[in-house]
Amino acid sequence: VQLQASGGGLVQAGGSLRLSCSASGRTFSLYATGWFRQAPGKEREFVAGISWNSGVTSYADSVKGRFTISRDNAKNTVYLQMNSLRPEDTAVYYCAAAPSIARMTDGSWGQGTQVTVSS
Repeated sequence: VQLQASGGGLVQAGGSLRLSCSASGRTFSLYATGWFRQAPGKEREFVAGISWNSGVTSYADSVKGRFTISRDNAKNTVYLQMNSLRPEDTAVYYCAAAPSIARMTDGSWGQGTQVTVSS
């Protein structure tokens, strides 16, 4: 599976952005997908994940209640709706795909998209 993330940009604190991750490959619908982020000088961290059939979602505590992950298998796309953005959400965001959410770090990765939240 090849992945390409888009939708990043500059937004003021309190604003919203929606990230998209488009996938190629007929087996995308069989993969769990998710989002990670990496801020300058920090380790990459898990943000959100969704199972192949959208039946299971998982979020980092820092984004619960503000971010929503969803997917459209017909369009081979996974989304991350980010609301109430904070300066600490500033990072490069990456999408990933794997047989399960737990195995995301060992799966396929797309290039990142920069999200910058100004205070």
